[in-house]
Amino acid sequence: MSRPEPARPRPTHFDLVRTPTFAGAALHRDEHLRRDPDRQKEGWASARVLFVDPDGLLAVIRSESRLWTRVGAELAGSPPEEAMLLGEADGTAYWVLCGAQEQAGAGPEIEWLNGHAVGGETGPLDGALLAAAVGLRNWHDRSRFCTRDGSPTTPVNAGWARTCEAAGHEEYPRTDPAVIVLVHDGGDQVLLGRHRAWPPGRFSVLAGFVEAGESLESCVAREIAEEVGVTVRDIRYLGSQAWPFPRSLMIGFHALADPDQPLNVDETEIREARWVHRDELREALARGEWRAAPRTRTLNRATMAADTSTEAEPSPLLLPGQVSIARNMIESWVLAG
Repeated sequence: MSRPEPARPRPTHFDLVRTPTFAGAALHRDEHLRRDPDRQKEGWASARVLFVDPDGLLAVIRSESRLWTRVGAELAGSPPEEAMLLGEADGTAYWVLCGAQEQAGAGPEIEWLNGHAVGGETGPLDGALLAAAVGLRNWHDRSRFCTRDGSPTTPVNAGWARTCEAAGHEEYPRTDPAVIVLVHDGGDQVLLGRHRAWPPGRFSVLAGFVEAGESLESCVAREIAEEVGVTVRDIRYLGSQAWPFPRSLMIGFHALADPDQPLNVDETEIREARWVHRDELREALARGEWRAAPRTRTLNRATMAADTSTEAEPSPLLLPGQVSIARNMIESWVLAG
């Protein structure tokens, strides 16, 4: 009588199954070109220009899942002062103009969507352009005055710096690092949380901003302990993703934890947290993804304060959309088992 084969041990380490959205290197960021007005003017005639409106919505050909652009020569003889250079790809320069939708001259086939709605459907180049365009626009909107002396600032270097009028101080686009962590038990369970602003059933991995003077690994341990009261170990890096909403860099990790530890949820941010089995995640992934309304912007306080978690019937598990590294991390962990 043959003996049953021993169960295959679950891997405690895994890799991302695909490059995160916005993380590709399809766009060449040329520092020298940003400081060379003559080269900028020379390439403007064949440059491609994309558009962002005052609410941060981008002009998109939704039927083709790509950003809509116009040729620079159609707009002006040289780059307008308000245009921002995103970079180059295959010898073509890419710029962005921010303004009212009517200024773009877009036809009825063009939709204006936020980055969450379209980002997961774009290719590597459009994803890189989207992240740079939205990130730059958000930074400029929040950097109109010098952080040293409070005087007004003016864009320079094709949008990649601002100088203050009082003393000529230069300031550059800011990125706020944040860790995002898939906590698992080394077997078939992951620890997920539901943010206070999310609908019932929607869960994701845990995340938080890096504090001044803090290492990434220390931030992982602190954030998980603060948010759900769990101690983690064996912290390992997975990958990163630009997240220009408004200006973050999501740095992905996974870590081990004992599921027998009691959960102590910080309810100022997290509505609830629970351990989820791999089979339940497979079912949720098969159902597709939760989508916010395409034109959704910042949630108001009333929305964040709403508690609809007391519905008579439990909601099905809803996972983050394809645009996020969180979805990538969850899918990668499920496939590793």
